[in-house]
Amino acid sequence: MKIAVVGTGYVGLVSGTCFSEAGNDVTCIDIDQEKVQKLSAGQITIYEPGLEKLFLRNVREGRLRFTTALEEGIQGAEIIFLALPTPPDEDGSADLRYIIGVARQLGQLLTEYKVIVDKSTVPVGTADLVREEIAKHYKGEFDVVSNPEFLREGVAVDDFMKPDRVVIGTTSERARKVMGEIYAPFVRQGNPVIFMDERSAELTKYAANSFLATKISFMNEIARLCEKMDADVDMVRIGMGADDRIGKRFLFPGIGYGGSCFPKDVQALVKSSRDLSYDFRILNAVMDVNKAQKLHLMPAIREYYKGDLKGKTFALWGLAFKPNTDDIREAPALSMIEALQAEGASVTVYDPEAMINVKRLLGDKVQYAASPYEALEQADGLLIATEWNEFRTPDFDRIKAALKQPVIFDGRNLFDVKKLAEKGFSYFSIGRPAVK
Repeated sequence: MKIAVVGTGYVGLVSGTCFSEAGNDVTCIDIDQEKVQKLSAGQITIYEPGLEKLFLRNVREGRLRFTTALEEGIQGAEIIFLALPTPPDEDGSADLRYIIGVARQLGQLLTEYKVIVDKSTVPVGTADLVREEIAKHYKGEFDVVSNPEFLREGVAVDDFMKPDRVVIGTTSERARKVMGEIYAPFVRQGNPVIFMDERSAELTKYAANSFLATKISFMNEIARLCEKMDADVDMVRIGMGADDRIGKRFLFPGIGYGGSCFPKDVQALVKSSRDLSYDFRILNAVMDVNKAQKLHLMPAIREYYKGDLKGKTFALWGLAFKPNTDDIREAPALSMIEALQAEGASVTVYDPEAMINVKRLLGDKVQYAASPYEALEQADGLLIATEWNEFRTPDFDRIKAALKQPVIFDGRNLFDVKKLAEKGFSYFSIGRPAVK
């Protein structure tokens, strides 16, 4: 099948590559000429484990191509996926200018039936807006489908190639047949393709992400309570997760969620609810909890240094909002850096993948280390903001020798409390007994 994907950001590039891996002829379209040139030359523009191998193979074999010309890219395509950014406006609503702009262009270019697919995360009613915009300029037949993505950064290739479910919103039998055909190779093991109306599909994405954000924030609240009750959140988490109605996933406490999805999607659903005069109280609380959680370690840091951080230097391990990605959008590490610097401290950072993006954002406001241990040199303490695997079993003797004071503030609960106590560290984590 011939497919066009408009947008070569995270969702667009993963989707286009994986569709081509299934044998489809895919053309990805982007207005960024420099990015298109790099992609055409076989230079991948995002970090995602497992993606580069598929990308290079399909570029080499001619199934995956790139262009800046929308008219050229959609020529002969049966399906056009819109994988465009929907950044939040100041009021929290999703900015649809890019999607509506492309819909307008498509209306001016279409000459035959095509299925237009909203792959981006968009507010309820966006399929209707896209349909209306195209219809202003094109009077022929076409369908607009909602097909939200459920890709997790770090495991996006597996999520696409072996999805636990595919949600497709359409009331058109013709579009349903086309969408069923395109996804058939990815659900051979029997995972469901769930068809529904467009509005329900649009809401499904927001509801799923908002529920997961709520689950994370609930556990972070439980962790705060554990600290006040001398309980251990790890034990509570295990006891809760054994209940199959709750499940084990998303029960790990930490210094809050970040990334491109949860913050934006929760905010957008709250804004959509407010527009309908509905107060989504739970999600308002989720946003408040997460904002506070990003700085949850600050009181412990202030107390340890007797309220004076001026002139202190901290090593910070982890900048990405989660491991196995270079994405720093809404990353808790950035909130920590800002808070520490506001109190006169300096920060030396290390992350396996995200330092380039932080350097673009912060420049020389922080120091950049070539390794985790280099970051420790002349540091007064160690902070951990991202749970990269390489941080899980470090050389504690080396850490202790490098730090001016043997203290770790762990925002991801990587280490065993008793082990750190035995090694002579002061150790502060989330929802577990502190070692002072």
